[in-house]
Amino acid sequence: MFISVVVPTYNERDNLGELVSRLRRALSSFPYELIVVDDGSPDGTGELAEELAEKYGNIRVIHRSGKLGLASAVVDGIRAARGDVVAVMDADLQHPPEVLPHMLREIEGGADLVVASRYVEGGRVEGWSKWRRLVSKTATLLARMLVPKAGRVKDPLSGFFAFKRSILDGLELNPEGFKILLEIIAKARFQKLVETPYTFQARKRGESKLKTSEYINYLKHLTKLQRKT
Repeated sequence: MFISVVVPTYNERDNLGELVSRLRRALSSFPYELIVVDDGSPDGTGELAEELAEKYGNIRVIHRSGKLGLASAVVDGIRAARGDVVAVMDADLQHPPEVLPHMLREIEGGADLVVASRYVEGGRVEGWSKWRRLVSKTATLLARMLVPKAGRVKDPLSGFFAFKRSILDGLELNPEGFKILLEIIAKARFQKLVETPYTFQARKRGESKLKTSEYINYLKHLTKLQRKT
């Protein structure tokens, strides 16, 4: 089993080095590549990624011209992936790389799609205000109500997941905004889905990319998926 870890980046230079170090330790028992998809970060994230790629050899960097969006960056990373298993995670260290080995063992055990979940027993969120918790819970409830297959998942809006690449064979992904997992759940052909708990950790460096416009994009995406399912 060869794993492609897809990480979209925009202005994550301060986090990228630590992410790579922690991934190397966490995945020391697995053959893998890291695909960094950078949206023209003005802080030099792409340049640092190239330096790390030269140093370690199993890192590839996709440079995109400008801030084109997280979901489309993940799609570009999946298209470039060489692995038969693809993992997707953020660069900001809110998704702990140490959870990945457990997710991959679930796939070795027969899972087609593994979602790192904030909302199953043992999962939790650090550093969120009551307002953000309410918004997240409301968005999750809407997804589970309006997208039939999402009703099987307690955290269908997670940005941290892994899957057998074969479940996307022949499918076209056209997500809007941040929530690409929801599109995969709605469209992909999978039999066994597993959720594994994790702690969504507070960001230590850099700024959140979650803006009001992303909530609007999410509602548009949700409406589009509802029509197609």
